[in-house]
This record gives sequence, C-alpha cells and structure tokens, in this order.
Amino acid sequence: MDLAVTNRSERASLPAHQTRLSDKIAVVTGAASGIGKATALRLGREGAYVVALDVDPGGSKTVEELGSMGIEAEFALLDCADRSSVETTFSSMQARLGRVDILVNVVGRTAGSKRSEFAESEPETWDFVIDLSLKATMLCSRQVVRSMRERRSGRIINISSGSWLSPTPTFCDYAAAKAGVVGFTRVLAIELAPYGVTVNAISPGPIETPAFATQSPEMRQRMLSTIPLGEFGRPDDIAAGVAFLASDDARFVVGHNLLINGGRSIA
Repeated sequence: MDLAVTNRSERASLPAHQTRLSDKIAVVTGAASGIGKATALRLGREGAYVVALDVDPGGSKTVEELGSMGIEAEFALLDCADRSSVETTFSSMQARLGRVDILVNVVGRTAGSKRSEFAESEPETWDFVIDLSLKATMLCSRQVVRSMRERRSGRIINISSGSWLSPTPTFCDYAAAKAGVVGFTRVLAIELAPYGVTVNAISPGPIETPAFATQSPEMRQRMLSTIPLGEFGRPDDIAAGVAFLASDDARFVVGHNLLINGGRSIA
C-alpha cells in the first residue's frame, strides 16, 4: 500500500454550513479525477478527514490540494477490483484510523474503445466492466459493513449512473452493472437500517468528466438534446449530493437513488 498523508495542520476556516462532517472519516474511491476528486474535495471542505483511493497515482494530487486548504487527508494507491489489495488496504486503514464513518464508492468504467452493441460484445469485456462498475462497490462495502453495524453508525453512498434509466446503444454491460449498483444499494440499505447505518445511491446524468470528454461530438450533442436543463452537469453537482447523503441532514433517507441529471430522466 502506497500512502501519502497531508500535514496535520489546522483546518481552513469554513462557513458553518460547510462543517456538517466534522470529526468524520470519509473514504472515497476513484478520487484521482472527475466525480471522485470533486467528492473528496467537497467532503474535506465539509470537515471530514479524507482517505482518497485510486489506481491512478494522480490521486496524491487530490490530497495535496486538500492539504493546501489546511484539510487533513491521505492517499492510498489501490485497484478496487483486486480483492486481496482491497482487503489489505482497508484492514490497515481501519487499524490506524479506528473506523470509517463514510464510504463513497465512485469507481466504475465503461468498456471504452471496446464498447459495442451487445450482439458484437465479448464476455471478457462484460467481466471488465462489471468488475469495476459493480463488484468493486460490493467489495469495498464489504470491508466496512460489519464495523458500521457494530458501532450502529455509518453512511455508504454508491455512485450508479443514469445509463440504465435513459438507455443508450453500446452501453449494455455498463447499464447492467450500474443497475446492479442500485439493486445492491436497496438490499444493503434494508439490511443495515436497523443498525442506524444508511445506504443510498446517486445516478448521475451526463457529467463533464475527463472520461466523458472522450465522447464523440455527435454523441455529446445527442445526450445534450435529452437534458431539459440544457447543459451537462459538473462533478461538483454530484459531490454536493454525496455531501448531503453523508450528513445528518439525510439521516432519514434510506435506500434512495438520487437522480442528478438536469431532468434527463423525465425528458
């Protein structure tokens, strides 16, 4: 496990409404860029101690950015689809920090250049997409549910996708995996609610992330035409939803799938 930790400096002065997560320990997967990075930064600004996880070493820059604001954080290099590495990393982290209060599962990926209509798709590609977009969420959640249940406290927020609500050709495997994230969220929510632990999901619409920027102009325009608000979302839009679900403001929200998509699902 490769760790980078910020100096234990005093937190930056924040408005009262941005300290909802004071004294909380938040773990964010996929924190090197896009929604994961925006989420790590937002939770840090809300007062949480942030553990940023990513297979991309660039995640250390997220921690550096938090440190520049006087926010405590650390980075661990981790492939969230590697069971052994996930178990080792979370075990070490919880032994050092004592607990995880908030887990945000952001990791997920489409088939990229191997994306195709289902008739031409390959089972190996399905495995890749499902491992990263569904099983990684389940695997990371598995590491914290027992301790959260024992402490009768905790928040798990899973990032799904609007791809299964507004189907787009060539995203069959990704849509299936992300629909699975919502199904997993709802069942886990029912299992953990009696212990005071809440589990919820967010299904983003098209968001301006580095991955989304690789889409063709034609596909971007087609997606834009389906958004009543008339613009793509920003990673900060999703991070704001995560911060709400992670806070006591959402204490009575259980098993919900929050749509943050500019109205795309009602178009």
